[in-house]
Amino acid sequence: MAKDIEAAADYTDPPPAPLIDAEELTKWSLYRAVIAEFVATLLFLYITVATVIGYKHQSDPDVSATDAACSGVGILGIAWAFGGMIFILVYCTAGVSGGHINPAVTFGLFLARKVSLVRAVLYIIAQSLGAICGVGLVKGFQSAYYVRYGGGANELSDGYSKGTGLAAEIIGTFVLVYTVFSATDPKRNARDSHVPVLAPLPIGFAVFMVHLATIPITGTGINPARSLGAAVIYNKEKAWDDHVSDALLASCSPLLHSI
Repeated sequence: MAKDIEAAADYTDPPPAPLIDAEELTKWSLYRAVIAEFVATLLFLYITVATVIGYKHQSDPDVSATDAACSGVGILGIAWAFGGMIFILVYCTAGVSGGHINPAVTFGLFLARKVSLVRAVLYIIAQSLGAICGVGLVKGFQSAYYVRYGGGANELSDGYSKGTGLAAEIIGTFVLVYTVFSATDPKRNARDSHVPVLAPLPIGFAVFMVHLATIPITGTGINPARSLGAAVIYNKEKAWDDHVSDALLASCSPLLHSI
């Protein structure tokens, strides 16, 4: 207890990131981080959307009885694919870019003054381009099944209103970004230094749990880059009509976290 009090007393909040840091543009570390975000988001979309397409093909009773009997990985497996990839990629890129891999996370951290506007904008551009390229790879490798099984795009399921889909995305995005803030809180690390915390683990589990709840409703977005990349490559009217951009919803998380 005494060590906890001493650690909390010695802790001081780091200064907020500057809104616009022109000097940051001259540093290789920024561009290395942007490249890391691009590659990580590309890999994230490639693995997860390929998993979705593979599951729909294996569970399609019109393909063949053998494949249909296998039923693929199921919704549980898809949720594990999304959560597991986030765990892996955040672990790999945390020391380079902070492991955002999601414009909602980047926007939330920008509002909390954890990253500068310059870095936030470059991250979001890299994430969006990476997502588009990742889904493009899936379409190229699985051209026979991509369009037939919806391209992994987020679409509102039958029986749900757009209001319900929006509410599901609001709650899901909030859970994810709030978990990111909690898992990476430097004050907690200083106070609970005797308890090892692997930040990518709770973040990956948050993604996994949200997908279990939201896949039946919207297919689960909670990541504007993921939704945008699939919608751009699939490019069908319903996918665009049901597209929910949830980046602004991340503003709720840093606000609550600061209370």
